[in-house]
Amino acid sequence: MAVLTEEQSMLRDSARDWVREKAPVTAFRKLRDGAAPLGYDPAAFAEMAAMGWAGVVIPEAYGGSDFGYLSLGLVLEEMGRTLAASPLIASSLAAASALVLGGTDAQKQAWLPRIAAGEAVATLAVDEGARHDPLQTGLSAAPAGGGFSLTGSKTFVLEGMAADLFIVAARTSGARGEADGITLFLVPADARGVTREKRTLADARGYAAVSFDGVDVGAKAVLGAVDQGYPLLERVLDRARAGLAAEMLGMAVQAFETTLDYLKTRVQFGQTIGSFQALQHRAAKMFTELELTRSCVEAALSAIDAESPDTPQAVALAKAAAGDTLHLVSREMVQMHGGIGMTDAHDAGLYLKRARALETTFGSTAWHRDRWGRMAGY
Repeated sequence: MAVLTEEQSMLRDSARDWVREKAPVTAFRKLRDGAAPLGYDPAAFAEMAAMGWAGVVIPEAYGGSDFGYLSLGLVLEEMGRTLAASPLIASSLAAASALVLGGTDAQKQAWLPRIAAGEAVATLAVDEGARHDPLQTGLSAAPAGGGFSLTGSKTFVLEGMAADLFIVAARTSGARGEADGITLFLVPADARGVTREKRTLADARGYAAVSFDGVDVGAKAVLGAVDQGYPLLERVLDRARAGLAAEMLGMAVQAFETTLDYLKTRVQFGQTIGSFQALQHRAAKMFTELELTRSCVEAALSAIDAESPDTPQAVALAKAAAGDTLHLVSREMVQMHGGIGMTDAHDAGLYLKRARALETTFGSTAWHRDRWGRMAGY
């Protein structure tokens, strides 16, 4: 397990206290039942930003704290425990990382302080089909008037309805399936030709389908190098994947603890069901998988902070392990709660639905297993 500094422990503890008080599961249920247009509460996100969470991975020169990815992972884990909804992963992790890693000073100055303050929401616009596959980028970016004209569409864009800025993967050359020819662009959400449509998934969070119809951008909108955006995109996606794994870990831990409490209190045949050996074995299986997953997630976040060359492998392992474990624990949460676990009145269904959405975001468990195997030479 990662050895936390005093500051990291304080950040984790303050995040735990805040989400339990200000963003419990009942708050998310209220958002879902009210069909919140953005998928999160802007007032709650403003409080998160005021506490510095939106600037954890942003350098101090641009309004952040530069506290590292493991630190932000601790916050995301606590938020996962209560299903707290926010654009932290999309904006303060993924998009902020893209700007930090590939942006010019002018691009950083324009957007990072606003992201760190929670004044602007940015997000990645990558996938174009039902499955995650960045190499299948087909959105066209044709030369036009000293800049480029973007035409195409993206689907399942995280926080797409709230975004002020899209970081768009487009093809400036080559064909689908090729890494060369992919370029990243900064496209303001209010640019002419950009339209978006809300997509409602099982987890009731903020997704959108975004279309680009001849959207003209200047040469200064390019993030990184023309035709060579794929290596940058993969580095950014790995940071987002590690953040998702941290949230998934938090969800799995809370689902397990809720189920364990039920096993200790539910009485059948004159004794608590937790005394039944078969259920004890299933609980022990969940506990061991949670411990292994924590090691994988914290190792991936630490690898990013250390700029380790093994980061892609560590992230693939973490996302795959988190997917497997959350699938197991969310399913067992429903089954062990019996009839009440099948009802919408119980929280088990909320964890199950969010689990299924996160499992496929930025690569499913099978996708990351295959990726890890290819990197390992299998």
